[in-house]
This record gives sequence, structure tokens and C-alpha cells, in this order.
Amino acid sequence: MPIFFSPFAPPGGMALRARFVAMAGLAALALAAGQAHAWSLDDVAGLAQQRAQAPFQEASHAVPVELATMDYDGYRDIRYKPDSALWKADQLPYEANFFHVGRQGESVRIHEITPEGIRPVPYDPAHFNFGKNQLTPERWGDLGHGGLRAFSHLNSASYKDELIVFLGASYFRALGAGQRYGLSARGLAVDTVGAAREEFPRFTEFWLEKPAPDAQQLTVYALMDSPRMTGAYRFDVKPGEQTVTQVHARVFMRATGTPVATLGLAPLTSMFFFGENQPRPGDFRPKVHDSDGLMMATGEGEWLWRPLQNPASTLVTSFSMKSLKGFGLMQRDRNFHNYEDTEARYELRPSAWVTPLSDFGAGRVELLQFATPDETHDNVAAYWVPEKMPAPGQSLDLAYQVAWQGNDQQRPPNGWVTQSRRGMGYAKLGADALKQQIQFVIDFAGPALDALPEDAQVKAIATASANAQVLESMAYRNPATGAWRMTLRVQRLNNTPQPAQPIELRAFLQHDTHTLTETWTNLITQ
Repeated sequence: MPIFFSPFAPPGGMALRARFVAMAGLAALALAAGQAHAWSLDDVAGLAQQRAQAPFQEASHAVPVELATMDYDGYRDIRYKPDSALWKADQLPYEANFFHVGRQGESVRIHEITPEGIRPVPYDPAHFNFGKNQLTPERWGDLGHGGLRAFSHLNSASYKDELIVFLGASYFRALGAGQRYGLSARGLAVDTVGAAREEFPRFTEFWLEKPAPDAQQLTVYALMDSPRMTGAYRFDVKPGEQTVTQVHARVFMRATGTPVATLGLAPLTSMFFFGENQPRPGDFRPKVHDSDGLMMATGEGEWLWRPLQNPASTLVTSFSMKSLKGFGLMQRDRNFHNYEDTEARYELRPSAWVTPLSDFGAGRVELLQFATPDETHDNVAAYWVPEKMPAPGQSLDLAYQVAWQGNDQQRPPNGWVTQSRRGMGYAKLGADALKQQIQFVIDFAGPALDALPEDAQVKAIATASANAQVLESMAYRNPATGAWRMTLRVQRLNNTPQPAQPIELRAFLQHDTHTLTETWTNLITQ
């Protein structure tokens, strides 16, 4: 099932009034007693746990006919008024505004946490500019909101830029300084693979903590609901050259008759259309992607790099490990001339690096890739799958951070891949031999390579799965750049039990007995 972040499919739920009234009543009682209730993750977890003990109830998505029949351009013409932004009048370091409920009617409830207590932020049509639409919003009542976004002085002291967005199911995405929106994160990924259909948990309520005048971070709480689980989330968003989103979550498993096949933690979603390893004839742009590879660091100290691809059919691979140091979908290439897209500016799309702040235990990083016909659809997902699943009725506590990185991004400490190209140059081989052979040219950089003497003997260490043979692997300095390059040539073996299976390749550079680089690991599907 395609996974995508759509700014025109806001998350939702219209049947949350009872929960909202109960929460507001608790806040009112606290104020009446002369003390404001200090809202915390435990409070949201209490709501999530209570909800998990009851069967899931699908939220009502009834919306006014005017909205339900609105076309795409009409919805795009509805905008939140900048002067109505939350905290704008207070001149605080952060502001927030809200998306309008869309044609599908899915909505969220918003609350503000203040020193005086918690107050609802109801839908008010006066806060929206409806453009050319001829509508009667005064008749609609409190629709809730479609989602939220926050702003901060990310790039300028005189202007607040968009910092983070929560919109659609449990999706969120953020920006560091100088970045453009690209890949997204999610609260959870449920049965993305391994089941009949994917389940999309939704954030149904948000609590925004009013920042102090000198606040260095913005705190947002969220309540998640889904047929087989509920969850409480706290997001601490720290803007900067790389914006860091710390996530603390508590997930409660409902007792249902349908087990979860794949529980994906800290999931990331991105787009890869084509690139240097998979060029697209007829397109003037050399590359089109939000991310060019999956990077992983195991607790045992190994670093792995898997170049992304746009496969002809759905492709699922995983990397098992005893413990996780981090993983991320990265946009390593930051050079405009390698994209040549003056509008999309793919070189400014962020990388997202996930670092566990609690022990994730043993498990695997799973990578899902499927075909996309263009760059408007996300076709890549990566997430952590724990080896042990929580049982129905149990909870799962998580703590991790997502760093949204630009030029200064996470890399292995020794050396890393800068590009990998597939294809043959001139070779004195017959046509039949050329058809059977596949060649990659892989470039590396990093401090371990820079420290080598000029006469260093560097070896290319390469292995292939049982259905292929490595014909050639050699390492040499690129005479044009001085960097190290590997040429790798392989051939599929047709006399194996499963000759048509994808070929798994692993390669890295070595000097004496010292590993100089991360392990480049690639999959040949055709």
C-alpha cells in the first residue's frame, strides 16, 4: 500500500467531544482548587491506557456538504490568517497555526497548556481566509482542525520560518536552517509489510505547551489511536542548523484477535525516483530524490550504507542486529549541479537520523521500496522492528531523537560512500558477456582515507550472495580528485537453485587489517 505524506489529507476524528469535555473538566477543577494542573506525558498516557482498554471506535468523518464536495484547488485556497497565529500577540519565540479540515472530514482537537491551566483551542472560521470559495462556515460549528504547524526564528531574527508540521495520520516533518521540506517521520508504522493491509495510527489530540519568552524548545504532546493500539507522545523540538526532535512515547497494545505482523518504531518515509545508480533517460535532471540512501550503525560498531532505488516491484529487505546505535534516510549529495532543479531544490532536502535514547534491544532495520511513476509519491520507508513484540494489554516505552540534518550530517567516523554508479564503460567483451555482467563504480571519502600515505596499498573487499560471482574488485585513487574509488564487477550464476533471486553485494575498503569505510551493501534485482 503506498505510503505518502500529503498536505491535503489531514488527520482526523470528529467523535472526540466526550474525551475533550472530560479533560477540560479536570483542568477546571484544578483551577478552582487554586492550582493549575501541570500537564505531562503521564497525563496523555492515562488517556491512552484508558482508551486501549475499550474496543476501537472509528471516528465520525461527517463534514458539511460544502467541504465534502470541494475540489483540490478550492481546498488549497483556504489559508490560516497569519495575524491569528497562537502566541503571535505575545511575541514569543514560537508561534503555531492550524490547517483547515479537509474534504475527508478528519480532524484533531487542539489544546494549549499555560501556567494557568489547559484551555481548548476551538475551530474559529474567522481565523481562516477562504479565498474565492463561496462558503457558509458560520453554520458549521466546531469542526476541529486538520493539523498544526509551528514557526520559529530558524533562519532570521526578524522572521519566523516554518519549523515542524503535524498533518495526516501520525506523520510529522521538520526543518533545520536553510532546508526545504522532504522526507517525513511517523509515530508508528503498523503492518507496512507482512499483512493483508497497512494500519495507519492517527494523532487525534494535541496539547501545545505555551513557551516562555526565552524558551529554547517547543513541546507538543499527542494522543494516538488505532484499531490495535493507542499511544501517548511528547515531542521536544529544538530548532537550529540541525533541528532535533526528541520523542518520548508510551504505546499500549489493545487485546484484539488480530496480531500485529510488523511493528515499525521511529519510522521514516521518503521518495526516490531516480539517481546516479539508476538514471532516467529523457529527464534533463541527473537525480530526483528526497533521500539517496539508508545508513545504519549497529551497537557492535559496524556502519552500513544501502543506496536507494526505484524498483520494478515491491522490495523489502532487513538488517538484523543485537542493538541499534542509529539509522536514517539520508540525502548525502548536497550539490545543486547534481540535481539541476531550480524549483524543487532537492539538494536542500534534509536527512533524518534517528538515535535511540533508550535501549531498543535486539531487532532489525527494515527497508521497504516500491515503484513510483513520478516524484509526487513517497515510495521508501525505513523503521526499526523489535525482536520482542509487546503482548496485548502491555505497554511499550520509547525514547529517541530525530535530527533533521543538512550539510553537516551524521557520517561514519572513518569513511563513507559519496556516490555509486551502475554501468559499463568500454570493454573488450562480446555482447553476450556484457549482458551477463554488472559493474559498479563506487567513490569513497573520509578521514581514514585522507590519512593514508601516498603509497598505501588499499584493498577492495567484496562479497556476493550464492547466486552471483565477483569477477573483479579493485581500489585505486581517482587521478582527477585524489579520492578513492572502487570498481566492482559481478556476474549472475544461472546454475544455482534460485538464479532469479536478487543479488546481495557487500563491499568496503581495507588497509592492512584496518577497515577504512562503511560497508556498501546493494541489491541487484534485475
